[in-house]
Amino acid sequence: MQLIKNLFQRNQSKVDRVNLKTRFERISQMGLGTMSKVWKANDRQNQQFVALKLIDREALAKMNARFPGLNRPEEGVVGKSLEHPNIVKTYEFGLSTEDEPFIVMEYIDGYGLQQLIELQNETLLKHRMKWIITMGEALHYFHEQGWIHRDFCPKNILTTTTGQIKLIDFGLAVPNTPPFQAPGNRTGTADYMAPELVRRQKTDQRIDVYSYAVTCYQMFSNQLPYAQGRNLQTIVKNMNQPPKNIRETSPGIPEPVAQVIERGLEKNPDERWQSVREMTIAFRNLVRKRPSTPK
Repeated sequence: MQLIKNLFQRNQSKVDRVNLKTRFERISQMGLGTMSKVWKANDRQNQQFVALKLIDREALAKMNARFPGLNRPEEGVVGKSLEHPNIVKTYEFGLSTEDEPFIVMEYIDGYGLQQLIELQNETLLKHRMKWIITMGEALHYFHEQGWIHRDFCPKNILTTTTGQIKLIDFGLAVPNTPPFQAPGNRTGTADYMAPELVRRQKTDQRIDVYSYAVTCYQMFSNQLPYAQGRNLQTIVKNMNQPPKNIRETSPGIPEPVAQVIERGLEKNPDERWQSVREMTIAFRNLVRKRPSTPK
């Protein structure tokens, strides 16, 4: 019902054509992906900093072509359907006067989780378990709204200067409905793709559970559970091997925490945590039982 409501409201959320050059002062480029560029910008309409996302039309058309006849919801529709303290806010979206798709979002002053994982600094060690639980709660909310993220990974998680977590980037998100769960589409960041996605099998929200588990693994070990998937051959090979033992890649990790992460990495989705909520609750219970669990 919530998803139907979200899709029904899509046209109400879309703004009229906007002259981006006159309305926004672009200050610095924040991100560059295969489908978009993100700028820190000053919105002259209200004099506030925003994140201005400009989407490549050709890349977007190619992505939508992967779902023929399904009318995949725009990223702005997904963003406008969400209202959660740990998910970036989407203010508006539409087309520019030059036919360029754009999204205006909350500007986050902080760091990418990927950067903090690589540093393994005091900030990550201090907030690790809190962030793991908060990420899970944000992803659970995302699922409750009827979506599959399909690209949950550290590069799509920001940390603010006040220690908050923000989930971003809904460019690959699809409705959690049978037409979009059908086998065939392999999209996402390779090292975080669930085996059923790599094998082009039927998918559901459990592919995000797997991606969440890989992210948790990295937050403890600063390593991926498998050899980095630089090509399809490596990714497929990883699917036939067990993950690296997190007790070896992260010496000192509490055994119960290791077990929660390992269950999230199960290759068979039926043996995985069946929802990100289940996995998050397991983490929360461990924190309550073990005050000495690393933060």
